[in-house]
Amino acid sequence: MSTHQRNDQEQRRYEELHELRSKGINPYPHTFDRTHTSSAIHSHFSDEHPEMLSDVSVAGRIMAIRKMGKATFATIQDQQGRIQIYVKQDELPEFYECINLLDIGDFIGVRGYVFRTRMGEISVHGREAHLLTKSLRPIPIAKEETDADGNKIVYDAFSDKELRYRKRYIDLIVNPQIRHVFEKRSLIISAMRRYFDDQGWMEVETPILQPLYGGASARPFITHHNALDFDLYLRIAIELYLKRLIVGGFEGVYEISKNFRNEGMDRTHNPEFTMMEIYIAYKDYFWMMDMVEDLFRAIADKALGRRDITIGEHVISFDQPFRRATMFDLFMEHTGMNLRGLNRAELLKAARSLNVDVANDATAMKILDEIFSQKVEHHLIQPTFVMDYPVEMSPLAKAHRSEEGLVERFELFINGYEFANCFTELNDPVDQRQRLEEQARDRAGGDEEAMVLDEDFLQAIEVGMPPTAGLGIGIDRLVMLLTGQESIRDVLFFPTMRPEV
Repeated sequence: MSTHQRNDQEQRRYEELHELRSKGINPYPHTFDRTHTSSAIHSHFSDEHPEMLSDVSVAGRIMAIRKMGKATFATIQDQQGRIQIYVKQDELPEFYECINLLDIGDFIGVRGYVFRTRMGEISVHGREAHLLTKSLRPIPIAKEETDADGNKIVYDAFSDKELRYRKRYIDLIVNPQIRHVFEKRSLIISAMRRYFDDQGWMEVETPILQPLYGGASARPFITHHNALDFDLYLRIAIELYLKRLIVGGFEGVYEISKNFRNEGMDRTHNPEFTMMEIYIAYKDYFWMMDMVEDLFRAIADKALGRRDITIGEHVISFDQPFRRATMFDLFMEHTGMNLRGLNRAELLKAARSLNVDVANDATAMKILDEIFSQKVEHHLIQPTFVMDYPVEMSPLAKAHRSEEGLVERFELFINGYEFANCFTELNDPVDQRQRLEEQARDRAGGDEEAMVLDEDFLQAIEVGMPPTAGLGIGIDRLVMLLTGQESIRDVLFFPTMRPEV
């Protein structure tokens, strides 16, 4: 039994529900035959030919209602927008008998003809009207006024960020403008999928529950399989399974996946997030850079209709060739220091001289990564491929063909954030085993984010994997970038939230 205590408004709505049923009215009918959306009516109505919309059916949620004696105006909202409806008592006596039992938030369906009111508003004059859903909880409705200068003033808007994230269904009702973010998200993902499909690469699915987690350096969520009585992990990445498919003979595979990392949350991180990973046989990271440039342009064309975005004072262009710079060249450019080949003590000293905050027991690679994060990343506004990382940072990437101690890896940075990560994939089984064994030693030494040794994956590589390029793109961050949102929570319908006390 629910422990919720109804307030006065809720109690009144329950009483209205009871009264509707006592009158023989079903407040929750099974279906309604709608012929037109609000946007279709607005776009197709013609004052010269109103008869073109002489028989329409619309449906939506009541967002405003004005009862004027024997006539009532109401504004209803559907997914496409809003439309005004008009009903008269003498034309719809049975419906009008219950008009006082309707509230903002209820769903109604109306059949009639479209006309323009004396105030100039396109409306539907109802010949039939039906209650489709009785709302038992009131929704917050902002009050609007227009001042003497014509400026719109909004009162009591549903604007509390945390409440909007927790009650996204209400947020979508009363702040319909946010829907465009999620519509753009859908367009971005479909454009990416279409681009890959047009190349003949196959979308696949790999396990979410894994006996071993791998493919990234992160802490996993752990669950337990009761029937088999053993622990499983929610995947932190999909790389190792997709590489198994390359071993098996597929030459281009991708997956748009939900991944899970048991780590902190901030403006760009949510424990549950969406990634795309793709692996193409016989290619390398140079080829992948060209493909990524073309992909981003294709997505921008589809989702935005242009190839540039404005963020603050910066106009970011996808139309120009993306910059390509090595990690250590960027260190020199933005710190004036040559950090390549330095040992841990030397890197710690360099970090201190640069006022970079790092723990005294941080590993050499964590120090290097922190210097990059604090001193380089925020300078990378225009799309930039950061290339050629130390081998210790990238245990799954192939050794550089000409630079000792480096690997063929790039990360794509835009507006100071990472959006993509790519390797020329390591397919030397001996080298791969040695690197994962080193990761296992680091893990035994206390590094909880070091990779777990996956023996089955190593055996797959020993069967033989062709030269391969692999790429991962963070979908949530990409949506943030292309929709101008500053928090990952604004591009997730239901972000992870701390439980309410």
